[in-house]
Amino acid sequence: MAVHGLATRPLYLERSTPLTQFREDVLAGLRAASKTLPSKYLYDQRGSDLFSQICDLPEYYPTRTELSIMRRYAGEMADALGGQCLLIEYGSGSSMKTPLLLERLRQPSAYVPVDISREELLNSATVIRRRFPNLEVLPVWADFTSEFEIPVPRRVPQSCGVYFPGSTIGNFGPDQAVQLMEGIAEHIGPAGGFLVGVDLWKSASILHPAYDDRAGVTAAFNKNMLVRINRELGANFDLDQFEHRAVVNDRHCRVEMHLVSRCRQTIRISGVSIGFLKDETICTEHSNKYTLDSFRDLTQEAGLSVKEVWTDANRLFSVQYLEVAGG
Repeated sequence: MAVHGLATRPLYLERSTPLTQFREDVLAGLRAASKTLPSKYLYDQRGSDLFSQICDLPEYYPTRTELSIMRRYAGEMADALGGQCLLIEYGSGSSMKTPLLLERLRQPSAYVPVDISREELLNSATVIRRRFPNLEVLPVWADFTSEFEIPVPRRVPQSCGVYFPGSTIGNFGPDQAVQLMEGIAEHIGPAGGFLVGVDLWKSASILHPAYDDRAGVTAAFNKNMLVRINRELGANFDLDQFEHRAVVNDRHCRVEMHLVSRCRQTIRISGVSIGFLKDETICTEHSNKYTLDSFRDLTQEAGLSVKEVWTDANRLFSVQYLEVAGG
């Protein structure tokens, strides 16, 4: 994981995934023995809109639970991050929870939202600017798993804080999560902090409906990946020939999202043929869940130390504050 240096450009930065990279990732995933597609490609504008709808569903507990934690404890989180902090938000999306933190931070240097969806990023940055007119907002259009530059704010920060809400850390496998957090540890340094949302392992009776809602919004969100591939790569996926499936994997403490082929078929993508057997699946997302102990072990591998943990009364979700170990 590269350490992201401060850029000299103070304005909006355009740095997105090139179409050629999208094509390579899609073809590599679909040619594999067990077909996969990177979950980050779920979030084009339509995908982001659908995910916002998912967050409002009665079955989807993470958003409302994390919001309840933020409403109760955001002041303590802001105290942990400290005054005059440069706040960088990974995967900012609609920035729904961010105002709860920003309004409690003491004289933040600037706010840098980072997101792969350009339209969502610019819309949310506009909302934050209107709500906090004295705060410098510097959006960055980028894939935060790759190297990107952070604009230099007008006000020199006393520390750097990374905010990673929404349990997106769970979309990374344990090894990938360690690699991501190693980069964050190098970036924030001994004076900074890392505030992260972590979904906790729980009963399948709660987990499964959260990823396979009765209204079918999650199914539409998942299938939208195929719509995007058709549109951007000239593929010929027939959405009626694929169905959404959510699987609670007890062994690995995760929920998996799959697209299942309903028949034997061949798909063309940018002139390349990809064969599917009946009932063959494409895994589009892993959402790893943790216990407090298992996530602490993971952070230690990345050179970080858990300093504070805030949860709801039912221990469905947690927001955790980490610092560089020994810092």
